[in-house]
Amino acid sequence: MIMEQALLQVKVGQSDQFVAAMQKAKPLIAAQPGFQSIEVRPLVDGPNQYLLLVGWDSVESHRDGFRKSPEYPQWRALLHDFYDPMPTVTYFGPSIFS
Repeated sequence: MIMEQALLQVKVGQSDQFVAAMQKAKPLIAAQPGFQSIEVRPLVDGPNQYLLLVGWDSVESHRDGFRKSPEYPQWRALLHDFYDPMPTVTYFGPSIFS
């Protein structure tokens, strides 16, 4: 499994709306071929920052699949206005532990 990782910096005062929007957006990504899992974790020591972890079969499942799917514009419309700055996405390979 490949893990997509992004640190999401949500605009001040919009965390509750972001969480509600993420709940609406989750089915859009969960229905994608190659999708395995999603986690969104709030920062323990401060507000407005979240860690996004999405498990995919491959980088291509995200980059060439979801990002080019009919659902992606809906995902973007629901979530991207919350971010400042826009997050950078990175990919990590399979776990070194079994």
